[in-house]
Amino acid sequence: MRILVVEDDAVLADGLKVGLGLYGATLDIVGNCADGRAALAADVFDAVVLDIMLPDGSGIDLLASLRAKGDRIPILLLTALDEVSDRIKGLDAGADDYLGKPFDLDELAARVRAISRRQEGRASSSVSHNGVTLDLARLTATVDGRDTIQLSRREFAILSALMERPGVVLSKADLEGRLYGWQEEVESNTVEVHVHKLRSKIGHSKIETMRGIGYRMRQTPS
Repeated sequence: MRILVVEDDAVLADGLKVGLGLYGATLDIVGNCADGRAALAADVFDAVVLDIMLPDGSGIDLLASLRAKGDRIPILLLTALDEVSDRIKGLDAGADDYLGKPFDLDELAARVRAISRRQEGRASSSVSHNGVTLDLARLTATVDGRDTIQLSRREFAILSALMERPGVVLSKADLEGRLYGWQEEVESNTVEVHVHKLRSKIGHSKIETMRGIGYRMRQTPS
């Protein structure tokens, strides 16, 4: 999952990047409304964690402007303003959820997964395709109901990207976008290495290579 965090507290933002990274997320961080707006215009994200009190204005104004344009990206408001009236204002402006500071990181991760799941029209925290079931909360997989397979953060990121759109070919650049934030150096063969490791864990035939194009989950039983 690729998440944009709009938060001006650098210590908190760094903590979110490390903490949510443990759940398989890739985070990009900006510190104000203007940079948040520019980031959303320039790149594709699965969800936004948005502070309300920002140096150049209110996160609610940014939220309202996105909804006015028809942008349906899942957005969780994160703020120290936790009065009932504040929550109502944020939710009525189009927020999918609201969490007050201080907060538990496990709860934040669960709420982000929940709003993303609702956006995709899924009721469960797992995704299944062609005998593979991926647990989005635990970063594990099972194949044909057998033993639980532990996945690294990057293995999980690739597999979840492929399983969220089964049958759709994702390019190497698409998958790199799920693995790396803006400030991270992209290693040339990372995707190939992690696809190889995934195949050794879930079965070599489960992920197809479309030569010169990218990768996809096999559509028919293998």
